[in-house]
Amino acid sequence: MSLAIIVLIPFIAAVLPLLARQRSRLMITTLTAAATATSLALLLALAPAVLDGEIPQFFAAWLPSLGLDFSLRLDGLSLLFATLILGIGLLIIIYAHYYLSENDDSGRFFACMLLFMGSMLGIVTSDNLILLWMFWELTSISSFLLIGYWFHQSNARRGARMALAITGAGGLALLAGILLIGNIAGSYQLEAIFAAADEIRAHSLYLPALLLVLLGAFTKSAQFPFQFWLPHAMAAPTPVSAYLHSATMVKAGIFLMARLYPVLGGTSEWFTIVTLTGLATMLFGAYFALFKTDLKGLLAFSTISHLGLITMLLGLGTAGALLAALFHILNHATFKAGLFMIAGIIDHETGSRDLRKLSGLRKYLPFTMVLAVITSASMAGVPLFNGFLSKEMLFVESTEQHLFGGLSWLVPVLATIGAMLSVAYSIRFVHGVFFDKVATNLPKQPHEPPLMMRAPVILLSVLCVAVGIAPMVFAADILTAAMAVVSPYSFEVDIAIWHGFNLPLLMSALALIGGVAIYANRDELLSFNRQFDHHDAKDIFARIVKAVTNTSDNLMNRIETGSLQRYIAAMLGITIIFVLPELYDIAQLDGGREHMPVNVVSIVGAIIVVLAAIGTAAFHHQRLTSLMMLSVVGLMVSLIFIHFSAPDLAMTQLVVEVVSIILMILALFFMPQRIPKASSGGRVARDILLAGFVGGIVGSLNYAILTRPTNSISEFFLANSVPGGGGTNVVNVILVDFRGFDTLGEISVLAIAAAGIHKLLNNLRPFMPSSDVDGRPWHRVKHPLLVQTVSQAILPLALMVSVYIFLRGHNLPGGGFIAGLITAAAMILQYMANGVDWVKHRFDYNYQTLASVGVMIALFTGLGSWFFGKNFLTSWFAHVHWPIVGEFEIATAILFDLGVYLTVIGATLMILANFGQMTTRHRPRQEKH
Repeated sequence: MSLAIIVLIPFIAAVLPLLARQRSRLMITTLTAAATATSLALLLALAPAVLDGEIPQFFAAWLPSLGLDFSLRLDGLSLLFATLILGIGLLIIIYAHYYLSENDDSGRFFACMLLFMGSMLGIVTSDNLILLWMFWELTSISSFLLIGYWFHQSNARRGARMALAITGAGGLALLAGILLIGNIAGSYQLEAIFAAADEIRAHSLYLPALLLVLLGAFTKSAQFPFQFWLPHAMAAPTPVSAYLHSATMVKAGIFLMARLYPVLGGTSEWFTIVTLTGLATMLFGAYFALFKTDLKGLLAFSTISHLGLITMLLGLGTAGALLAALFHILNHATFKAGLFMIAGIIDHETGSRDLRKLSGLRKYLPFTMVLAVITSASMAGVPLFNGFLSKEMLFVESTEQHLFGGLSWLVPVLATIGAMLSVAYSIRFVHGVFFDKVATNLPKQPHEPPLMMRAPVILLSVLCVAVGIAPMVFAADILTAAMAVVSPYSFEVDIAIWHGFNLPLLMSALALIGGVAIYANRDELLSFNRQFDHHDAKDIFARIVKAVTNTSDNLMNRIETGSLQRYIAAMLGITIIFVLPELYDIAQLDGGREHMPVNVVSIVGAIIVVLAAIGTAAFHHQRLTSLMMLSVVGLMVSLIFIHFSAPDLAMTQLVVEVVSIILMILALFFMPQRIPKASSGGRVARDILLAGFVGGIVGSLNYAILTRPTNSISEFFLANSVPGGGGTNVVNVILVDFRGFDTLGEISVLAIAAAGIHKLLNNLRPFMPSSDVDGRPWHRVKHPLLVQTVSQAILPLALMVSVYIFLRGHNLPGGGFIAGLITAAAMILQYMANGVDWVKHRFDYNYQTLASVGVMIALFTGLGSWFFGKNFLTSWFAHVHWPIVGEFEIATAILFDLGVYLTVIGATLMILANFGQMTTRHRPRQEKH
């Protein structure tokens, strides 16, 4: 259980900073840090077992039919990433307390940080690929909130949208790849997928699955050509940048490649795609980092470069390369988090991040300068710092690979050039800020920050040195555990500072010397690079988005003509195109099933339905007449249900028909009662042809289905209605018990739709006609006495009938839905007969609240079954004997039906009563004829 708690604590604790927003910033930070420290402590408590080879797991069935379970695992790879996520996260929370200003909403900031932290923990501990993808998308959403934290700045909003668009699109590709992998392996659980690794690599869908998964990983980890979103995410506060770039967001794609390497790696496709992509990204990021004038921009491109380095190592795929990749993940997290926090300190204390304004700060920030030198040296790969060790391991692996035949020598050469560039931009970070002449035009007078703001950087700097000097002491155990998960090859973790004079050492020396030379001649490179200045990724992305938007608008303008006839004609035409070939493949339409006898009543009913339907279409320009014809169709359908022994459906259809007709009559009051005959002869012929074709197709399909023997599930419901649901009305038992979850969803949708219609009508300002279609003004008496008297007499009778229908619904035709409609119809009659004010004076109740209460009653009825160890919405029933009444059934289904009853009343009256209120809000106008 502790593993699940580690992941869930950040999600639960995300509420605490929001609740404490009115308290002090120190309390908000303390709550956030305490939650993170708790998760970290629980993780460290599990670490010894993981380092000994155990894999703590947590499993809870969720949607097993879809292959989705809430299953977690903590292996060596998960432990490595989780430790970085929580450890560096805790340091950044402390740092952020001093970085954020008093005007910043620290409650919202730390809530988003915890949400993001929990999402990353979910990714690295998921034991189910679908679950991993869900957490993956949560990181996209939470990072969007963090990058756009300063939403009053346009560059923050643009950067957040760009990050969400790129990583979100990659997430969709990843989902498709996961579905392919799960389809091949037959499961989404990691153990089953690992066991089916050979089958997956040999499958014909391996390459599509590989490309889709890598697309998701490359977009998340800013690999070429998707790297452009990452520098624009620098609009986020510096603590966010430090967290995203060191231990979380951009490492998610790296983690995914490492996690799935035993399944997808080891093939020529993997080697080629991943190695070349990583190499290109490393060189691209390193080159452009050299010319950035913004400190965070420089660090952002350096992150891109180092992510490319790790990706290239994963692409090489040897045991040594995998070890180097995991080691550099650890090293990069330490020095990059420190460097970003140093950039934040410089910005916080000087008011600027512009390298063109910053120089000579060693006079004001000597201690910060020392920290910057240590972390920059680690990033540059200087000996005795941790970055040197993993970079030298890269050189070793690049010289020993032979992936590209006679061109394999290019890999170590390009790797050395990338290392030179990393030395050059590392020197620029230190020299450009702390040396040269002292800057005099800074926005603020610089000075050292508080000790606790520097403390996280001090700890990370100490780690850079400690791991660089004694890697086997500080990193061997965690790397061994991680390698046991990632590497399918035999390996030995042996990291040493000195390997003698060899080619990798020469490459390291060339990188250092070459980096110094590049920095010394940076002006020439800068003049060459100016030709790329006008190619800004943000502007290119904006132009692409604008082009896509314009294309969509043009397409929609062509499709959205405002003609309902054309929309329906297009839909029916496509239906005909898809269905006709399937009908053609049916050898014989008649299935041979015995037909029911035809009697006079059935013939007369069918003729009336057909004539009324034709009349509805023929008199559509006379709306009231067409509506009356339509009501005849509804009435006949109700009679058909009765004829075929379906009283529940008949009652529901009849009451729905009454309410629908009232709704349409009220709506017609605000619309012209006649419309001109706008359809041409050709359009009428087209419509008749389409209607005939669709009618023939639907009739043919119905005939084919009804004349064939079918295996119906009705026998199950008939057999289990009484013993399983305690009711003899099978239809009602299905609605409130067997398919209660469906009913809950339906009434929820009904309540939401009614609330939306209510709001639309509330803001609607229609003109009302002052006369009928022939120009006769409305009668001055709005509420005739006879109608008032009759309606008031009907109301108690209707309520009594509705209660009777409601109570008997579990055993006889009826139920909450029908009873609710009867009550609503009776209430609408009061509105129509007596007016809105009269009803409000006697029944002043909020219908939105009524519908909401109905949904909540139905929901809590379902949740109540959990307290008795039963499935959601499992009903209970019992028969009791009352002295006078006799035997009587008590069932929890009646509570669920009560929720349906209240929801139907609230939703119906929410819509219909608002129509009546519209007449009191506007003055009538004389309609022109």
